[in-house]
Amino acid sequence: PSRVKLGKAIRARRKLLHVSQEKMAEHIDCHRNYVGLVERGRQNLTVDMLCRFAKGFKCTVAQLMQEAGL
Repeated sequence: PSRVKLGKAIRARRKLLHVSQEKMAEHIDCHRNYVGLVERGRQNLTVDMLCRFAKGFKCTVAQLMQEAGL
């Protein structure tokens, strides 16, 4: 599913930036478990949360989607 592809792209970008799930969660104001669920494709993202991830990565939503192949 698309959420699995997006989760893998989010994980890859987070690791590229050498940021832990916990630090990412603090930065985008959510729980660390939520970040893990998203990265494993087990959590559907809202548009708001997708925007928060993109902002946390200093990229656009479109860039994240493109990296996910969506």
